[in-house]
Amino acid sequence: MLATTNPTQFSPITTNNLLVVFAEFLDIDVSAGDASTDTLKTYTRQLQQFLNWCDRRQLNPVMVTKEDIKKYRHWMIKQKEYKPATIALKLAVVRRFYQAALEKGLISLNPATGVKPPREKRDPAEKITYLEQTEVESLLGIIPNDGTLKSARDKAMLAIMALEGPRTVELHRADIASLVRQGGNLGIRVEGKRSIRVVPLTPDIADLLVDYLHQRETRGEILKPTRPLFIATGTNSIGNRISRRGIRLVVDKYLEQASLKHTPGRTVSAHSLRHTAGTLALRSGAELRQVQDLLGHSDPRTTCIYAHVADRWENNPALKLKINIPSI
Repeated sequence: MLATTNPTQFSPITTNNLLVVFAEFLDIDVSAGDASTDTLKTYTRQLQQFLNWCDRRQLNPVMVTKEDIKKYRHWMIKQKEYKPATIALKLAVVRRFYQAALEKGLISLNPATGVKPPREKRDPAEKITYLEQTEVESLLGIIPNDGTLKSARDKAMLAIMALEGPRTVELHRADIASLVRQGGNLGIRVEGKRSIRVVPLTPDIADLLVDYLHQRETRGEILKPTRPLFIATGTNSIGNRISRRGIRLVVDKYLEQASLKHTPGRTVSAHSLRHTAGTLALRSGAELRQVQDLLGHSDPRTTCIYAHVADRWENNPALKLKINIPSI
């Protein structure tokens, strides 16, 4: 007999049965069977939170109803105060958890179907924080030219992030084998969310990266293809692949030193450097399609947000009004 979402019916199906089919889904379905380790961890972590929620309320996940899913949503809104985008992700994982069980015939309907996250009330452009060109110059200028491997790494890494816009995870994953040469040009092949692309480096940035790699060689390292492109330089982790958290900490340190981390109405993060690359590129006259390719956006509407940010201020209709405002 198939399990249903009617709690009064007896079900021979256990939570473990659902977990088995969900594990199979993670292995062969997510990202067409080629999901990254980070993605798989995210799915697993989000599902575990839902199962913990059920456990605290003595709910059998096999017998959960649509009303229970709504209560879970309400808990995330009121108790956890998650943002709509976060709730959307968590509900999507729960919905796919039950869909996997439904497709295997373990349950007769998906209780999470139709349970939508709250609407995003914020202006999409509000999430775009970026640095102005002069601020980028200040940020890069504060990195010391002291001949150390750390400074060479940091200047190359931050220049790539602020002007070329790769994601933190993409730089974390990049290996020496990711370097691409075409003629006299140098680029980095990065693996994004759904695709692989080449980030072309400007000559100046390419020189910074080559100098950093040369310093690694002079210190006795053999740059094998499988070696990470960016390594940690701390005493306990030197030579290991720099972590995503490590990259964020490096960026935050220089943002603090340059007094750019927190300013009135703005908090800048490592991801803000990606926004910086997109916004400044469009502002300088690059075409939308070029910036979309550079950043690896699958949907041009995502790239359009950067254009909207710049356009909002530069083409404010109020600027066309010829009204004299008395000074204070």
